[in-house]
Amino acid sequence: MTTTYDPRHGAYFDEADVRTELSRVFDICDGCRLCTNFCGSFPTLFDMIGQSADRGLERSAGSLTPAQQDMVVDECFQCKLCVASCPFSLESDERRIDFPRLVLRTQAMRRSNGQRRLQRRTATLVLAHTDFVGWLGTTFPAVSNRLVSARPGSVTRKLLARVAGASTTCVMPPFARQRFSEWFRDRETRFDIGSRGNGQASVVVHPTCLVEYRETSVGRDLVDVYERSDIVCTVSKAGCCGAPWLHAGYVKKFTKQAAANVSKLADEVRTGRDVVVLQPMCEHVLKQDYPVYLQSADSELVAAHTFGASEYLVELHRRESTQLDPSFPRSSTTEVTWRPSSHGLTQNIGEPGRELIALTGARVLAAVDTPGDLGWWGMRAGNEEVSTAVITQLIDAIDGARNGVASDGGSVVAGECLLTNAVIAERSGIEVLHPLEVVARAYRAAVVELDEL
Repeated sequence: MTTTYDPRHGAYFDEADVRTELSRVFDICDGCRLCTNFCGSFPTLFDMIGQSADRGLERSAGSLTPAQQDMVVDECFQCKLCVASCPFSLESDERRIDFPRLVLRTQAMRRSNGQRRLQRRTATLVLAHTDFVGWLGTTFPAVSNRLVSARPGSVTRKLLARVAGASTTCVMPPFARQRFSEWFRDRETRFDIGSRGNGQASVVVHPTCLVEYRETSVGRDLVDVYERSDIVCTVSKAGCCGAPWLHAGYVKKFTKQAAANVSKLADEVRTGRDVVVLQPMCEHVLKQDYPVYLQSADSELVAAHTFGASEYLVELHRRESTQLDPSFPRSSTTEVTWRPSSHGLTQNIGEPGRELIALTGARVLAAVDTPGDLGWWGMRAGNEEVSTAVITQLIDAIDGARNGVASDGGSVVAGECLLTNAVIAERSGIEVLHPLEVVARAYRAAVVELDEL
């Protein structure tokens, strides 16, 4: 048995070794049960172990079959919340448990040994090529958006599920008519912004596939907010972070993508720029996964200089020599229900998005006990039942936080994860914003207020 999360270890892809390690970790989880409410993996695991005990067998994860182990693995959507709560983590205990990394190892072993169904493999090959799909979608947005916005359960959605592995129920964010990097390049040319100095800080924006091809307005708000505080922005040429490959067990493809991105980002960092990322899952991949899978000085350099978009602004505001532009409206009655990102919570950086929104003068309400972010996992065919349950729980928690407190019906919901935001908005009709969008609106409100004086 090998307690390893190092993909270069000789036993990393060995099935017998992985299965033994799964039994070891599952037994420890069964005795602890702190993570019961985080995702479906743990209730499924505990129920199956309990059923084996009911049949007169010793209560042990060793009684589970490989198929039962795989059921537990397949319900993990890499939200990482269990890592933050685990008393047996890599850093704190000799039992060295990192459940999400064990899931990644298991997925890699199954893929390496040909244990994935053909439809699953085909779906991964389509969904993981996010840059190609994004290019295609933004080149032909009218056709692409008709497909992704088709009615849940319709023939079109069922066809997408079969061909591309897309969920039959979750509506994906539409493709933009102009890519974020194209907008930024046109803007620089039009206003000669590239000739400015270094400002009080300088960053390279890694837009991720979501902002580059779909949620481009969030990227535009980021640039607006950053430049108001004299932060000079450029846009990275790095592509998708590679998370879809990693989560599906394609270690070589993920490592290749990571190496290409690190090469570009490391060059930017050496010029004195920090890397800012809008999507927490992608930020986590750059900071936590690239060093593990690449084990290079450049990956460590990029990780040390990568920040979430809200985190970077809050850190800048805390320093003595720099500050966030304070020109917000003189009075604000905006109420914002805050939903923390699971990938942010697991990095022990607090809740910078919430702190950033509070600086605008908004009243921030907490949506407590919300489950983790589904990411692209929630957009895959076959995950609809679990995805629906998680989103329903999220919406219920948000409704509970908002109930009876919105004074004028103008309360909005804010969260860092753009994919989760889109699904909540689509399922509930609630307006859901990224913290940078809330701040950008506040600045625009301040301009209107001054014009009216």
